[in-house]
Amino acid sequence: MNKSKARSMSALGSAMMLLAALAACDSGSEGIGGGNAGASSAATRSSGGTGTEATSGPLGSYDPPIEITTVRNLSDIVENNVLGVLKDENFEDNRWSRLYADRLGIKIKYNWVVKGNDTSDPYLQKMNVMLASGDLPDIIPVNATQLKQLADTDEIEDMTDLYERYASPELKNILSEEGAGPFDAATFGGRLMAIPQTGSSIEQAQFVWIRTDWLDRLGLQPPKTMNDILAISKAFAARDPDGDGQKDTYGLAVTKDLWGGSMGLEGFAAGYGAFPNIWMEGAAGKLVYGSVQPEMKRALLALQGMYRGGELDEEFGVKEGTKVSEAIASGKIGMAYGQQWNSIWPLQLNKNADPNAQWRAFPIVSESGGPAKVPLKFSTTKFFAVRKGAAHPEAVIKLFNMHVEKNWGKTQENAYYYAPPDAESVWQLSLVQPAPTKKNLELFRTLDEVRRTGDKPKLTGEAKAVQQKLDAYASGSKEGFALWGWERIYGPEGAESVVDQYDKNEQFLFDKFEGAPTATMVERQTTLDKMQNEVFVRIILGAPIGEFDKFVQDWNKLGGEQITREVNDYYASVKGKARIDQTE
Repeated sequence: MNKSKARSMSALGSAMMLLAALAACDSGSEGIGGGNAGASSAATRSSGGTGTEATSGPLGSYDPPIEITTVRNLSDIVENNVLGVLKDENFEDNRWSRLYADRLGIKIKYNWVVKGNDTSDPYLQKMNVMLASGDLPDIIPVNATQLKQLADTDEIEDMTDLYERYASPELKNILSEEGAGPFDAATFGGRLMAIPQTGSSIEQAQFVWIRTDWLDRLGLQPPKTMNDILAISKAFAARDPDGDGQKDTYGLAVTKDLWGGSMGLEGFAAGYGAFPNIWMEGAAGKLVYGSVQPEMKRALLALQGMYRGGELDEEFGVKEGTKVSEAIASGKIGMAYGQQWNSIWPLQLNKNADPNAQWRAFPIVSESGGPAKVPLKFSTTKFFAVRKGAAHPEAVIKLFNMHVEKNWGKTQENAYYYAPPDAESVWQLSLVQPAPTKKNLELFRTLDEVRRTGDKPKLTGEAKAVQQKLDAYASGSKEGFALWGWERIYGPEGAESVVDQYDKNEQFLFDKFEGAPTATMVERQTTLDKMQNEVFVRIILGAPIGEFDKFVQDWNKLGGEQITREVNDYYASVKGKARIDQTE
């Protein structure tokens, strides 16, 4: 599957790719790993060149060094799984901040740091207060709605020309792998107003993670249909799978937020043909919002029955993911929908506490037993804007270039800067985190080929680093970090083997809306999302299913109907551009 072919390309996206190709052709002395190494940052700084000479090119260094300000969140994974095991490194002073300072002459200063992920309430509240105050740092990490607000109020730099001048060919290639959508989402009035940190859509694919030691103990088979999922959940709650003689276990992990990469219910809903939170083509060829389609009723009724049967934590409606992860760690939950990294968090916590615990990622299933469609929300949700008037707006692009180079470029040191043996995902210490779209899937395929052929010399870079973790796990080593979790991702039965299956079977269902937030989205989406989750949680807790029909009516009245019109206007314009591209 080639997404950049499968998705329509806008005129801006096509133009930017053309410029990227031209830049690659004439960047001989400036390109990363290019023909003339004399332009490397180290050589430039030691030569004592002028400011213009020092900063030219994708990896040109500032001499004297500069300081840039920004803000950030500190996730549980970074705090515990990365900084918790590294020596002599902290959030402000670590291998990535040192690399940026030493190689680029860029010192990063955080005006504030909030614990939690970048969609948590405390972080969003802090961001919104900062944006409202106008007291902006040099580099502003924002979501799509916040970016539109800053662009509308003319508070950020136009990055169009800077991107073409400073972005490395490697960076341009990576950021274009998801097609034109990420750039469309960051473009206002035909100008690129932020650098999109493209996400990998396929890495949002969900699986159903199941404790296979519990399956074995109860004589159950892996699920093939949604009825199997329900039967496993019921058995895990009622048949004492942990053998302690108490009725103290639950079938399925659920949080108050309902959705997300860990313990999210997107994969469960997909089993009933329901696809909340994404835009998809309806029968008439128009885009419709999955959350308000009638298929959601069946998914909600199934969850309601599970709650009534004691298969869900009775307090899930007030528990965040970190709290639910404690129940998983203590061995009280046996099944969870989520993404490939869940084996490292939170499932590794359970493995650490109980060495006999075993989890495996299985494909999501449908009611009929046929291949389920795997919903993928538009994955570019983070953008890096630059405060208008900042002294060095191009600096953020250099950070992007360096992140790409040290992980996947010709001078890569992936084993040190990505996921070293002694720590989890060190790459998350970097302020910016671009990555190739299908890198994890291609990495699995490389490892799988080597498993079949024994041709280990073929392993280089990240593949070599991951194989070292797999070898350490196979040897029974206790020295590395989360070795079991890594094997559950990249081993023969790992989660990425399921992604490989999804990809080959063409099971992915992509979000059809990739543009910047519409005017009504900016005004109403947060309210609509809050209303949706409140209603869905109430229904799961036992409210009449008729509340769903009332929710759909309210959703349309409070902005959903207008958003649907705006989304379809966008979609028509994208399809129109695609037709023009095809005739040229």
